[in-house]
Amino acid sequence: MAFEGLSERLQKTFSKLRGKGKVTEADVKEMMREVRLALLEADVNFDVTKTFIKKIRERAVGSEVLDSLTPAQQIIKIVNEELTQIMGTSAVSLNKAPKIPTIIMLVGLQGAGKTTSAGKLARYLKDEKRARPLFIAADVYRPAAVEQLKTIGQQIDVPVYEEGTTASPVDIVQRGLQQAQENKNDYVLIDTAGRLEIDDQLMDELSQIKALAQPNEILLVVDSMTGQAATHVAEGFNQRLDLTGVILTKLDGDTRGGAALSIRAVTGKPIKFIGSGEKLAALEVFHPERMANRILGMGDMMTLIEKAQKDYDEQQAEELARKMQENSFDFNDFVAQLEQVQKMGPMEDIMKMIPGMGNNPALQNAKMDPKDLEHLKAIVYSMTQKERQNPDLLNPSRRRRLAAGAGRPIAEVNRMIKQFKQMQQMMQKMSNGNMAGLEQMLGGGFQGKMGKMAVGSMMRKTKKNKKKRLKKVKRFKS
Repeated sequence: MAFEGLSERLQKTFSKLRGKGKVTEADVKEMMREVRLALLEADVNFDVTKTFIKKIRERAVGSEVLDSLTPAQQIIKIVNEELTQIMGTSAVSLNKAPKIPTIIMLVGLQGAGKTTSAGKLARYLKDEKRARPLFIAADVYRPAAVEQLKTIGQQIDVPVYEEGTTASPVDIVQRGLQQAQENKNDYVLIDTAGRLEIDDQLMDELSQIKALAQPNEILLVVDSMTGQAATHVAEGFNQRLDLTGVILTKLDGDTRGGAALSIRAVTGKPIKFIGSGEKLAALEVFHPERMANRILGMGDMMTLIEKAQKDYDEQQAEELARKMQENSFDFNDFVAQLEQVQKMGPMEDIMKMIPGMGNNPALQNAKMDPKDLEHLKAIVYSMTQKERQNPDLLNPSRRRRLAAGAGRPIAEVNRMIKQFKQMQQMMQKMSNGNMAGLEQMLGGGFQGKMGKMAVGSMMRKTKKNKKKRLKKVKRFKS
């Protein structure tokens, strides 16, 4: 998980302040030292760190904080605002041409993930913009680059213009653009060649492609795991090509995340997307304010809601809402919901998006191995239909039968039944709108106003949607 080390260290630093009624300048100085070390360990650029600390110190020693009744909250608020500012304040959308096609040129070093990012971006454009993109395979140097792009194109049903590896990349781009005009593709994604390092030959070729294509977007694809080197790469490409934005890849594999905090500050170019996995669906719009919230353990409810909307089956969600109201949630629903949650990503990442949950020691190590889900399914599938619908029937002898049928220990069967009952109770409390009860169920996870406001907003939306559905049903019946 990106920023894991930075997040843990910052949260430990702020936890020392929470117990103090007043904060002195000495406390602020000590805290700034810890924050500085945390940023440098996260591989944040030294100059960026220096400027960041200076801004926080200037604001933190003012009367706004020192005279405040809740100085720790005020300091966390300042750090949150400055983190957001350093990463770019708000999300930046893709530039769009006044008439089709919008041309996007992807550049970067070899191995940064340009071809895969092209595929992810094309999938995003198809899903979110209802676009008809076209790939142009202009990387004629890397072995199998063209074949990789063709494979990705087949997976997401996006055409690829390619001429193999013998033609000039500039000529390929010229003829590819002509095809896009003829076929009325509204987006063109040019997958260019990379090198192990920036050199004049690479930059001359990219400059020629830029002069020919006149792209609306020149997106630099950067491997976040290269740390501060990513910032130097961004500077080099920006000087020659005048980038319009950055795609940061492999953010799920970098626990430091220093590149995300440095690139915008050093180059002035926004991070537009982040890649957080190998799958073609693993591309997110970069929201600086949400990332700052995650780093400080304040959750990211908006991203969680968006993930749920994308990954949840609407019909299943309607059925679950009905069962919650009727208090008839059973083992079949239990397994279905686990599968839906698993689609959204690793359980530990989901937990960190819920305000306060990332700080809950009981949930910090929450993980779900795919094998564990299969074991749960085996236990449920060993039940009769009556047992699935009524867990109260599961007495000790029936549980021993389930353990034997699923080939799992009896302790695992007991644990699963206990988890099911907890989830059933939570569903009942959610259906009743009992937020106090829900908070108690989650071990006080929703801490502070932000968490309660976010969950309250979710509950209001759920009730509002339910009223709309009821109105539609009444109109249909009449």
